Amino acid sequence: MAQPLQMPDLEAQRTAMAKLRFLAGKWSGAASAARGPGVVIELSQTEVAEFTLGGLVLTIEGIGRTKEDGTLALQALGVITFDDASGVYRMRAYNDGRWLETEVQLQEDGPSLAWGFALGDIRTHTILRINDHGEWTEHAEITFGARPPQKLMELVVRRVGS
Repeated sequence: MAQPLQMPDLEAQRTAMAKLRFLAGKWSGAASAARGPGVVIELSQTEVAEFTLGGLVLTIEGIGRTKEDGTLALQALGVITFDDASGVYRMRAYNDGRWLETEVQLQEDGPSLAWGFALGDIRTHTILRINDHGEWTEHAEITFGARPPQKLMELVVRRVGS
C-alpha cells in the first residue's frame, strides 16, 4: 500500500533556512588549496550566497583564481535546503563536473556550519564559521584511509558591498 503524500511544512523550512542568513551576501578574500602531495595553490577567492525560492533554498557559489596569474582554479556550487520531515539540512555540492550530497549541521557555537563527504577510503570534514571580526572562515581537511587528516583548503573572506 502506498504511503500518503506528506505536504511539506513551508513555514518550518523557511524558519530553519533563516538561521543561515549570516551567510547571505557577496564575500571576497584569500584561500589556499591542496592540489596534490606538497602542492598548495594560493587563491583570490569569492563566495556569493543567495536565497532563492522565497527563502527555501540557499545557493553558495565559490570561485578561486590563482593569485599568480588569475587563472580559474576552483569553481564550486552548493545548494542547501532544509528537510522538514527529518529536521535535517542537506547540501548538494557541484565541483569539476562531479556532485555529492551530504547533511549540514548548524553548530551551537555561533554562526557556524559543519559538513563532510565520504568516497570509499577518502573522507573530508569542513567547518565554516563567521569569526569575531565578521569574516567567513572555512577549514577543510581530507583523510585517506587510516592516515592522519591533511589540510585540503583554508579560506578567509570578508563581506563586500552592502
